[in-house]
This record gives sequence, structure tokens and C-alpha cells, in this order.
Amino acid sequence: MLKHATVPIERAWNTWSDRPAEMVFLPLGVRVTPILYSTRTRTTSAIEPRRDAVRLGRHAIDGSLIELETDHAGTTVAFSWDKADPFAIRGEWHGKASGEWGLRFWIALAISSEGGERVQYRVDDGVALVKVGTRYVAVASADSPVQVTGHDDLDALRADLETNGYFYLGSRSNDAPVLALRFNLEMMRHGAYAAAVADSAELAIEKARGELTRKTAAGRADDHAGLFAGSLDAIRDVVAWNTIWDATNARPYTAVTRIWNLGKFAVWYNDQIFAAQLAGTFDADLARENLAAALAGATPQGNIACIVTSNDAWVDRSQPPHGALAVWQLYQRTGERSLLEANYVALARNQRWWRKSRDPEKRGLLSCGTSDVGEALYKGTAFGARNETGMDNSPTHDEAIYDPATRTLSTFDLGLNCAAALDAEILARMAEILGHREDAREFAGIAENSRRLIREELWDDSRKIFANRQRSGGFVRSLSPTSFYPLFCGAASDEQAAFLLQHLADERTFAGTFGLPNVTRDDPAFADNVYWRGRIWPNVNYMVWLGLRRYGFYAEATSLAEMSHALFMKSWRQDRIAAENYNATTGEAMDQGDTDPFYIWAALLPLMAVGEVVDFDPWNGWEIRNPGRDTSIGPMLSPMGKLGIRIENKLLTVELDGKPRLATDLKARLSNIAFWPRGFSCVIGADDAAGTIRIVDVEAMSVVAVRLNGAEARWRLVGRDLQIEVGPAGDARTLDVHFSTARSAPS
Repeated sequence: MLKHATVPIERAWNTWSDRPAEMVFLPLGVRVTPILYSTRTRTTSAIEPRRDAVRLGRHAIDGSLIELETDHAGTTVAFSWDKADPFAIRGEWHGKASGEWGLRFWIALAISSEGGERVQYRVDDGVALVKVGTRYVAVASADSPVQVTGHDDLDALRADLETNGYFYLGSRSNDAPVLALRFNLEMMRHGAYAAAVADSAELAIEKARGELTRKTAAGRADDHAGLFAGSLDAIRDVVAWNTIWDATNARPYTAVTRIWNLGKFAVWYNDQIFAAQLAGTFDADLARENLAAALAGATPQGNIACIVTSNDAWVDRSQPPHGALAVWQLYQRTGERSLLEANYVALARNQRWWRKSRDPEKRGLLSCGTSDVGEALYKGTAFGARNETGMDNSPTHDEAIYDPATRTLSTFDLGLNCAAALDAEILARMAEILGHREDAREFAGIAENSRRLIREELWDDSRKIFANRQRSGGFVRSLSPTSFYPLFCGAASDEQAAFLLQHLADERTFAGTFGLPNVTRDDPAFADNVYWRGRIWPNVNYMVWLGLRRYGFYAEATSLAEMSHALFMKSWRQDRIAAENYNATTGEAMDQGDTDPFYIWAALLPLMAVGEVVDFDPWNGWEIRNPGRDTSIGPMLSPMGKLGIRIENKLLTVELDGKPRLATDLKARLSNIAFWPRGFSCVIGADDAAGTIRIVDVEAMSVVAVRLNGAEARWRLVGRDLQIEVGPAGDARTLDVHFSTARSAPS
């Protein structure tokens, strides 16, 4: 009988619980949990990041490679797992540093089942076996355990060790709800075990033993080497480690962090949307699961709840509507129309709710608020209303007054209005694709009107910058990087955008070695250095980076990506910290106690770095750029299969499903890249140097036309490859290639 059948089988064995060293076969609910025991301190550890020192290492999304280190009572143990078969996993441990004699430091592998099925130890076979429904799970160890003990649960096992020590024989058993295979670091400083699932006991045992003798795969290569090295690997590891099982709602999801949670599960709308976007870099199924978790907060009123946990649901308020942006980028990355179909209705209702519920004077601009529904914490308070920006204690709210009559703050929030404008713009695109013509006109009109109002009403001409504003007229004094948000929604005029670049470069406000601070450096609140008062936030940097790229400020965008990459790697390379936020002066992550050390949206910082080479841009589609430095990135998802980018000797090669498909020595940005059965197209950015684009494996008679901006381009066949000559140009050009048959085009 299957306990959980909602995950693809390749992810079935994985780190699903809040104990990262615990391997769970989710469909059957069978767990193998390492428990550490120190005789010196008479304490145990279940290797839990909230209580124990744990360094989370590499982690493939499908669990095919997992690594971590932990320290208990001065002893450091490294664990690793790998699998070549979705129904079997092999684990190893290595004692790296000793805090006491190895004989006195123990590792117990606890085997249990969610359904309470009893686990048996077959002495003759030297294997633990549990039957769940009609299936069997066998756990075999490379070395025989020193002893096998039985317990009612994990707490009983830990209590037995802490009370009785390792000499005690009274808990020996070969049949119990929890069986512990016990080893010590004197006899087994390096140990290994394997767990396998089959439809008979004999097959499960044979498979587990086979895994123990299987040669370990060679060390996995980095997913990202060269320029911005390690960025794609970091995104993968942050996503994979934070992906856990929500038992309350019987669903997998990528938590904001596996280290800190509120209750049995917690979903913040914006955080979950970013989790979906980050997961979609590698796995479309996981992206869908995260979108489903985010949009499960959709209310009958129309908004998407700010937060839903096992303890509370903030249905009276929402968070900035970034959902359409994430869904659109996932659609671009995967090419799957189903992503639009599955999420459009909830997103459209949410946009309409904002317009109906947060514009009390019907002026077309939004204020944050808290509706009279639900029973949430902070409902009907100024703080509850500020939650809608996500920037709860930002000094940009210090002058906002809560109006109980309208249940809104007195200010127009710049960041919220920009997010809502972009949301409407993208919803219009979605509606066109899905055939909702009336919706498309409605949302396009909302987006255009919002951009105009932001440009006219939220521009402080005295300071030459966008800012929050009182509905009664005056501008708020404090500024944050949301001042640059009109770039990502397209609201800024060319003149306004030029002023924004000046502010971006001003060291008195936003510029510096580390940026962007969430309040200007000359603001008194900057010195507070707590949450949104002075610290750097990855999600904010990402949104500003998007805006710079939308306006073609690529040099400034690259500079922000480089700074963000350096900021992230400062804590990641050595300490494996992916922080919720960072100190804007020193770049430190853990300099104050309110920062989570392994937060999902920290991965937006390395995502920007990856995007400097290959990206799926909301406005320009699939993009690649050749920086001229030897680099390799991939695999990641694309509409054409698994995508890899390789740059060698200044030649960039695009590989799809492991095969070269496109190569270029152009340094120009290629955007709107599209392969289809009878052709290829892209937009070639301005470039002052000539170069070539080569489409790989094209038959001689298949080329019908090759055009640049509609005019015949120079091309020739080199072997089976189509080589196109591209001269220098000051403006972008469109390349169109047409083939005569579907069979001969790249696929």
C-alpha cells in the first residue's frame, strides 16, 4: 500500500523530513535515520539543523547525490548518499575529526516506517527488513553492526542511549517498530549501508547487497565552472535541501528554509513563488508543486493569502503579486502551455482583488491594507497592512498611518504598485495565449494606466527619484531599492531612468562594495541593520537586476550581478550559508540574530549570475551571451530539452540533451532564441565586431533561406553545419533561418 504517491519515482528516495540525514522512501514512508551518540557528553543527535551543527553539502534535485557534515560533541562525521536506481540508495559515513575515543562515539542507523510496521533483523542474512503492504524494504550494511536494538520510536532509542550508554544489552531485539543497527567509529570509522525496495524479501535483500558492491560513481562534476563558478550548483543545492514533505497537506514543496519554520508547514506567497521559479531551473515537476503550494492560498475573496501555516492563515492580506512573472518565466523556460492554464485563473482573480480592495479612493494606485476577514495575527493593524509589501519594518512605512475606515495605510506603496503593474502586463500576455481576448484587453489597459500613474504621481521631481507617497500628496522621506522598480514594470521615462542610474551609482545612497541596501546609507535607519532597515535582500537585488535589463542597461545589470555573486559566495564557499539577508557594509550574513542561514530566495543572487550567460528573460525570451571566458553551465531546463552552455577559446556552444546544436563566437547578446521543426530564429544584439553563428548538423539541400532583418545573409555549409556570417552593427537584428523539411532541422 502506497503512503504517498504524488512525487515522481526518481525523487522517491530523498531527504524529505526536517532531519536532513534521514533518507525516506516517500511512497512507503520507510525511513533510515542516523542517530549519533557521544559517551563523553551522554547526548544524542538526530542531525537537525535547528539544534545541531550541520553543514549542508551538494544535493542533486533527484537525490542521486547528497552530502553533508555534522558535528556532535566535538566529533565530525561526513555523510554521503548516491543512487543509480530509483528504488535503491546507498549511504556512507566517514569520521573526520574525533572529540573522544572512537569506541565511545556511536552511529545508530534507525529503520522505521510511517505506518508503524515492525522491522525485523534477519541474523542469518545480516539484513533489516520491513514489509509495507505488498512491498519490502531491505537495509544491509557493509560491516555487521556491533549490536541491533529495538525501540518503540526514535525518542525511545535516544533515551536508551542517553540513559544506559552503549554497554547496555537490555534493548537488544530483532523485531520492533524501530530497529537500530549500531556501529562505533573505532571499529567502523568508515561505514556504508544500502536500502532497497522490491516486491519480495529475497529481491529486496539481493538488491541492497548489490548496491553495497556497486562501484561508486566518479565524483560528480560541477554544474557551473568558469565565469561565476558555482552559481548553478548553489541554486541546485539550496532548492534540493529546502524541498521537504508537508505531511499536513500531503504534498512536497520547497520550504522557505528547512532550518526555520512556523508549525508543521509554512507558505509565504512571494517566497513560494520564488521557490517555484528557482526549482524550475532544473525540474518542471517541482516547479509545479511549488506553484500549487503558493496558489493553494487563494481565497474566496480573490487574494492569495500572505502566509498560510499549520497555525495561522493571513487571508486578510496578501503579498506583492509576483506570481504571473514567475509563471511566465517558467513557461518561457519549459515551453509548457499547461503552466499558464493551471495558474491563470487564480492569478487573474488576485489582480482584480488588488484593484477592488486596495484602492480606496479609486485613483488607480494601490495602498497596503488588511481586510475584515479571517482571524489572523495582526489583522486590522498598521503592521498587518505593512505585511503586504513583504518589507514589514522598512522605514519607507514609518510615515504611513493606518486608516481603520478604509483598512489601508495612508501611502501609495511604490514597490507594490510596480509589482501589480507588471503582473497586469504579463496577465495580458497569458490571456492572449489562452484565448481570453477580453481579459487581455482588460489587463493591458490596467498595466498601461498603472505605468502612467507611477510615472506621473510617484516621481519626486525635487529628488529626481521614485518614492512612496501619501495619498494626501507628500512624498515619504525614506527610500529603498523599490525606487528602481519602475524599471521592471516599464513605467520610467527615458529621462527618469537616466536619473535612476545616477542614484544607483551614488555611494551616499545605494552604491558600495556590497549592495543594494534596503534603505539608503544616509538614512538614520540604515544603522539599525535589522531586517528591512539597512540590510541587503536577494529578492530585491533580483527585481532591480530585471529592471536594468528591461531598459537595456546591461553594463549596470552585469555590475549588480557581479556584486550579488560576490556577496553570496562570501558566505557560501566556506560556510555553505545562503542567507535570508546580508549586512550592507561588511557583506556578512550572520552578524545579527534574525537572519536565517539557508533561505530559499538567497539563490536568486547566483541566479542573476547564471542569467549573465544564459537566461529566460520575461521580455526577450531565451537569451545567451558570450563573455569570452572559458565557462560551462548545465544541465538546466529549456524548451528544447536539457540545456548546457560551453565556452572554450571564446566559442560558445549550446548543447541540447548532450548534443551540440548552436555555436557562436559573437559577443553580442542573442535573445528570443527559438528552434522549431522548420527553422531557427533569434535577435542579435548590437555588436562592434563581426562573427559567425553555426547551426549544427544541417543537410545541404535543407536550407531554404537565411535572412538578417529580411535581407539575404551570407552563409555556407561547413560539413553538415550551417555557418552564417554576421557583420558588426550598431542596432539589433533579427536572424531567420528556414529549412525545407522537419527532419533536417535541429531538434
